Amino acid sequence: QVQLVESGGGLVQAGGSLRLSCAASGRTFSSYNMGWFRQAPGKEREFVAHITWNGGMTYYADSVKGRFTISRDNAKYAMYLQMTSLKPEDTAVYYCATSYSFSIRQRDYVYWGQGTQVTVSS
Repeated sequence: QVQLVESGGGLVQAGGSLRLSCAASGRTFSSYNMGWFRQAPGKEREFVAHITWNGGMTYYADSVKGRFTISRDNAKYAMYLQMTSLKPEDTAVYYCATSYSFSIRQRDYVYWGQGTQVTVSS
């Protein structure tokens, strides 16, 4: 079993940057692909970014491509989401999750964190 804890959220002005972290417990962390999702108020949770178990491949939602960067450090049992050029529409609770496959579908993710709030003011 893997436990995930997100951190790094907060309030930032439009155009600013934030770096989210996802800390994992469990020695099997490095065997999982990982993803970031987000849920804005009144909206369904949506895919943001995905990274394979070794960091060799990444994939982004069109809405964040070129602004967000996903990365991981297996030695530190951690995954990151560097967010730049933030927009008010990026405001959401951000979740990290593990997956056995390369997927953007929520149902393919096994373990989830509790989320961290990101608020972007205009």
